[in-house]
Amino acid sequence: MAEAADELSTPLGQKTVGRTRRFRLPFTAMQALAVLLGLVLVGFVGVALFNDNPLGGEPMARITLRNPPPAAADDKHAPAEPAVKSAAKAPAVAGDAKNDARTVTIIDGSSGKRQDVVIGAGDPAEKSMEGDAAPLAMTGIDPRLLEKSRYGMIPVVADGLKPFTVYAAEADRAKAARMPVVAIVVAGLGVGAAKTADAIMKLPPAVTLAFTPYGADPGKLAERARSQRHEILLQIPMEPFDYPDNDPGPQTLLTTLSGEQNLDRLYWHLSRLQGYAGIANFMGARFVATDPVMQPILREAAKRGLSWFDDGSTPRSVAQNLSAGQSLPFAKADFAIDAVPTSAEIDRALVKLETIAKERGLAVGVASALPVSIERLGAWLKTLDSKGIMLVPLTTAMLKSKSS
Repeated sequence: MAEAADELSTPLGQKTVGRTRRFRLPFTAMQALAVLLGLVLVGFVGVALFNDNPLGGEPMARITLRNPPPAAADDKHAPAEPAVKSAAKAPAVAGDAKNDARTVTIIDGSSGKRQDVVIGAGDPAEKSMEGDAAPLAMTGIDPRLLEKSRYGMIPVVADGLKPFTVYAAEADRAKAARMPVVAIVVAGLGVGAAKTADAIMKLPPAVTLAFTPYGADPGKLAERARSQRHEILLQIPMEPFDYPDNDPGPQTLLTTLSGEQNLDRLYWHLSRLQGYAGIANFMGARFVATDPVMQPILREAAKRGLSWFDDGSTPRSVAQNLSAGQSLPFAKADFAIDAVPTSAEIDRALVKLETIAKERGLAVGVASALPVSIERLGAWLKTLDSKGIMLVPLTTAMLKSKSS
């Protein structure tokens, strides 16, 4: 029956079997693919038109463009690349606070350990690498007493002038020779602008201020101290007995390094600020007690017209004997007045300092810039005249000690 229904008659009356009808799609596979691609294209165009980011979907890399440092006049004679590299040597863009601080990575020569120290954009050590004019613009800096090292400008003797003499604070040395004197050194400055500013502004000019080479801008703070007529010292980080558990900081002078390596580190420190009359140890109980490593450092200090201040933290220090052999102006602290940082103990230490000054004619105390230390020192210093004791800068105490 089904077959009969599918049979068709031909004009000749012959019977044929009809072909089975097939279901056909309204479009082909190629047409479907084209429609799909069209939908994807429409979606992409929609994102591009309505997205706020005109570069949406594109890979991007963010970089900071800085002007290159000025080229040397003769590249053939340019110094070798310094061992200390700044993350950005170019000057900071005016008004861009992010560029005001730079991080310098120091590689410890003995251990290979990397350490970072932040250097301010206005730092003399960096500016001096960009040209001689920057450090010379600092208030009261004699350009004749500077020479360029691989790290920046460092002190030098020139035309018979020494930094010790030129940068010493004013004092009545004739009067100091006739009466008991006290010298006070406030140390550890430069790292922490607030406490450094307190020491600069709250203590009389005859107090000597010692700066570490670290901090965002030690040169600027040192210049501020000099503008207030304080004489300044530069503290050199040196190896303590428990190094490296107790680490003074990057570029520390070490007993395990050669004389040349330690001198190279010394030059880095010397370039960090300008206008100091002498240098001093920062920590360094092991280093200052080791004759072979101290000799080159003190010889270099004498060669550059500086003085040496020993903070008195170790009785084994060889600095005094070596300084005498180099004709190096020298002073050693009798003790730290705030070893116990309470008002009562500081006052007791200051009375002891008075006694030493009256017995020997000269006493030297060292202190940190703790608020309690600054407060008690400020009050005590106002009483010295009535006690027949004269406050003098450290350089005056050194000269008195040498002449007595």
